[in-house]
Amino acid sequence: MKTILRWALRLIPRPWMIQFSYAAAPILGWWYRGNRYVDPIDQRGYRSFLSYGYGKMRDQVLAPGTLSLERHRLLWLFLQQKTDFFTKPRTLMHVAPEQAFYHRFKAMEHLSVTSVDLYSPLADVKADLCALPFADHTFDVIFCNHVLEHIADDQKALSEMYRVLKPGGWGIFQVPQDLSREVTYSDDSITDPKQRASIFGQYDHVRIYGKDYGERLAQAGFDVEMVDFTATLTPSDIDRYRLAPGELIPWVHKPKISS
Repeated sequence: MKTILRWALRLIPRPWMIQFSYAAAPILGWWYRGNRYVDPIDQRGYRSFLSYGYGKMRDQVLAPGTLSLERHRLLWLFLQQKTDFFTKPRTLMHVAPEQAFYHRFKAMEHLSVTSVDLYSPLADVKADLCALPFADHTFDVIFCNHVLEHIADDQKALSEMYRVLKPGGWGIFQVPQDLSREVTYSDDSITDPKQRASIFGQYDHVRIYGKDYGERLAQAGFDVEMVDFTATLTPSDIDRYRLAPGELIPWVHKPKISS
């Protein structure tokens, strides 16, 4: 299975993978049912998770039923335990909508969801994150996860998200973050996919974020909290949900307008 997934990730275009995954997930979920691990998104138990990775494959990280990764399950638990996202009416801009969340968010009657992406077949609006077609102060919440590392001008994208977020609104902007690196590294001269994969971790990434990622978010005007939610969980829960210990959740807020 690991060899098949590695081949598929390298050769099959991402939009096709998304379409295929919806057919594959129910079959995989049934085949791997068990009680060793739990996916909090569908609340089902599995005897095993799958391997995943564009470069180095990570073992036991892809939940068979929802095809969620560590970061998806971490976000879901955080939203459940630390926010009112699942109960309070919101307008949500969901950038590059993850298939683990897409239909679940759409089915929640208290949410008004607008999904945005240039290429995803799941997007309601095909749009460039650096030139969003929305008025100022449109959304209560923005999710933009594992997107900014693909965008050459990430500060422009952040300024656009700041613009369309309502004062007092909040967002979560996850990225691959190397916490052993003090400063974010990018090099516009690196365009070869193999070089990008070697240096940035994936063929279509243009930078690798370091510990200064929170400062980059703050430069766009956000109040920023880098949350280590796994620090609130027991080691057994981290293993049961197959999370990455120490992974940070970048939780941003747009300051309210003073009256």
